[in-house]
Amino acid sequence: MTGEHTPDWDPRAEDVLRDQRAAYDAMRETCPVAYSRLLEWSIFRHKDVLRVLRDHETFSNVVSTHLSAPNGMDPPEHTVYRRVIEPYFAPDKMQAFAPGCRVIAAELVERGLAGAEIECMSALARPFAVRVQCAFLGWPATLEEPLIEWTQRNREATRAQDREALAQLARQFEGVIDDQLERRQQSQAGPHEDVTAALMYERVWDRPLSNEEIASILRNWTVGEIGTIASSIGILIHFVSTEPKLQARLRAEPALLPRAIDEILRLDGPLIANRRIAKRSVVLGGRQIAAGERLSLMWIAANRDAAVFDSPYEFRWDRDPAKNLLYGAGIHVCPGAPLARLELQIFLEELLGRAAELRIDYDRPAIRGRYPGAGYEQLYIGLPERT
Repeated sequence: MTGEHTPDWDPRAEDVLRDQRAAYDAMRETCPVAYSRLLEWSIFRHKDVLRVLRDHETFSNVVSTHLSAPNGMDPPEHTVYRRVIEPYFAPDKMQAFAPGCRVIAAELVERGLAGAEIECMSALARPFAVRVQCAFLGWPATLEEPLIEWTQRNREATRAQDREALAQLARQFEGVIDDQLERRQQSQAGPHEDVTAALMYERVWDRPLSNEEIASILRNWTVGEIGTIASSIGILIHFVSTEPKLQARLRAEPALLPRAIDEILRLDGPLIANRRIAKRSVVLGGRQIAAGERLSLMWIAANRDAAVFDSPYEFRWDRDPAKNLLYGAGIHVCPGAPLARLELQIFLEELLGRAAELRIDYDRPAIRGRYPGAGYEQLYIGLPERT
C-alpha cells in the first residue's frame, strides 16, 4: 500500500513547464527525492538514480499490468527475453542497416534544404524517426504518417492523463502490429524476410514467442524509438546551429560525431523519465518510500549533476562516457542504443555534409517540448548556403 504524502512539486505547473531543464536542476539541488501526485517519487540526483538502476531486487521494472517484454520485466524473465532481442542490435545487423538508413536521411535532408529555411521537427525529425523505424522493422511506408499522428496523440493523452484515450490508442497500435504479423503469417514469411518476421521464429522457455509477446516487443521498440529519436534530432540540430565552431569542427572531423552526440544529449536529454516501483520499504535520499510506491528516474536532472560532471551545463570533450545515463545503466541499459547511435550519427553526417551552414532563425523562436515531451515542438533554422 502506498501512503499519503504532501506534494513537494507539480511536474505540470506552468513554472516547471516553462523551462523543464532548469526546474529539474533546481529540484535536484533543493529536493532531490520529491513527491508529486502525478509521478509519485521523482529521483533527480545521479547517485540515487544509479542506485535504483543497479538494485533490481529492491526496485522493479514491472510497473504496468500490461505485458512489456523485456522492459517491464525483472529477472529471471527479463534475462530470457533480453537474450532474444539483443542480437537484433549486434554490430553486423547495424552495419547491414546503415546504407538504408543513410538513404532515408539523405532524401529528407535534400528535400529540406531546398528552401531558405526549414521547420526541423515536422520536416526532418519526426519523418526521419518514423521512417527509419519502419525500415528497420520491415513495415510499409503507408504506416509512416499514421504512426506520426499516433505518437502525437499518445503524447497529448499522456499529458492530459486521459486513461480512456490512452487505452484506445494502445488498442489501435496493437491492431497495427496484429495486421503486420498476420500479413507475414499469410505469406509464410521466413525469418530472413525482415525483423518483424524474424521475431515470429524466436523461442522462449522452449516454445515460440506468442503474438502478444511479439506485439509487446515491437510496441516497446516503436513507441520509445520514434519519440526519443525525433526529440534527439531536434536537440542536436538546435545545439550545432547555435555553436558555429563546433559545427565547423564536426564537418571537418566527422569521426568526433559519436562523442559529440552523446555529450549534447547529456546536456539536453530527449527523454524525461522512466518508471520503477519499490518492491519493499526503502530509504532513498533521506525519504521513506513504501513498498508498492512508484518512482520516476529523472534522466535530464541526473545527467546534469555537478557532483558527477564538472561544469555540467557546458559542452566538454573530456567527459567519462561511463557516467552518462543517456541510455540508462545496469541490466536494463537500453538494448537499442547501437541503433539509436547509428541513426543519429548518419543523420548528422548527411545534414552537416549537405548544408554549409546551419543557423537558428531567431525571428521564429523555438518552442520547447512540454511534459511528457522533451526537446522541441517547433524549431526553425536558416539555410543561407549549400555545399
